[in-house]
Amino acid sequence: MPASTTAATAAGLCAFIDASPSPFHVCRTVAEELDARGFTRLAESQTWPSNGTGRHYVVRGGSLVAWAAGDTAGATPFRVVGAHTDSPNLRVKQHPDLTSAGWQLVGLEPYGGAWLNSWLDRELGVSGRLSVRDGNTVGERLVRIDEPILRVPQLAIHLSEDRRGVTLDPQRHVNAVWGAGYEAASFIDFVADRVEVDPEDVLGWELMTHDLTPSRLIGRDQDLVSAPRLDNQGTCFAGLQAFLAAIDTPGAAIPVLAMFDHEEVGSQSDRGAQSDLLPTVLERIVLARGGGRADYLAALAGSVCASGDMAHATHPNYPERHEPAHRIEVNGGPVLKVNQNLRYATDATGAGAFALACAQAAVPLQRYVHRADLPCGSTIGPMTAARTGMPTVDVGAPQLAMHSARELMGVFDVPAYAAALAAFLTPEAIGR
Repeated sequence: MPASTTAATAAGLCAFIDASPSPFHVCRTVAEELDARGFTRLAESQTWPSNGTGRHYVVRGGSLVAWAAGDTAGATPFRVVGAHTDSPNLRVKQHPDLTSAGWQLVGLEPYGGAWLNSWLDRELGVSGRLSVRDGNTVGERLVRIDEPILRVPQLAIHLSEDRRGVTLDPQRHVNAVWGAGYEAASFIDFVADRVEVDPEDVLGWELMTHDLTPSRLIGRDQDLVSAPRLDNQGTCFAGLQAFLAAIDTPGAAIPVLAMFDHEEVGSQSDRGAQSDLLPTVLERIVLARGGGRADYLAALAGSVCASGDMAHATHPNYPERHEPAHRIEVNGGPVLKVNQNLRYATDATGAGAFALACAQAAVPLQRYVHRADLPCGSTIGPMTAARTGMPTVDVGAPQLAMHSARELMGVFDVPAYAAALAAFLTPEAIGR
């Protein structure tokens, strides 16, 4: 029987997103859910429990890997649902304090292909983390300021050379105003004060802006979700609900939830999908269960990964920008993404595993192909497949306005996506 995902609601997704303005907050939100379900956080720098069973997770910066292992020993394969915690936004520079034309500014830099015009004229808060001096060591402090302190102002139409819109220079046109006057105020001092840290103890930061408008259901029948960061917190939420359902439904594989930071900028970091995070955790799971290197390699050979990232729904105002034979509908079910040049990792084996999961979960499956004359985005899928050797399938839920400050998806796609991922995590038998 497919695992039950009754908690995977659109209202739950909105609450998840509003609680998670940065990758670090995503990990905290997920960790709180895992803690409530009896999971134990492990430190990578310490020895792990020797029996190898139970519910555990690790956090590395803005990335998290969780798993639930039973008492079966040997080369038990894994079923992995992958996602990414980061979203395109505007991030604070290292020397953020600027003045211009009688305005106090905060210097910002676009991150991850942010659709810049969507960030104009919005009230923005700030989130992320500070590295702070703690005696002779370095500690960490999460930052979340849900106050309208920043705004990137649009140019008046009367001053534009082209009244159809302005071309934004990411160096000059996305700095935020936060006060009037020529004397620059210290933005980092302001942030430090809000989290009750001595500004002199701030050693480094990863700070980013977030839209303060709450997520909500919209439309005539309230069958649409309007929210920031659906790409890819839509998958983080659905993947978490699927994982929590899967741990209570015995299957033929160890369920794993792997959420990575830095996907939007290529994943090449200490905690991105190109790092050693997932392979290391999977090997340590096998070692803690009494297996060896050969058991680990055998386990990988029987494993499959679903790389979850949001998918492009067919845009009603730009239908010509989509492959005409592959229309994707909002509220039409999960999307299987295929690209012959491997921008998506989907092969026949992975596609078969996810298609079977959708059938078992009784949800419809849509199949997406990008137009051949347009550049196709990518996901954590290809690099996860290359790093682990697992057949990998790229999947997602359909949405509009990807990389905008506000995005749009269907209410009914939230439980359908989670149900398909839960069925994927709990196979009755391993076919490889």
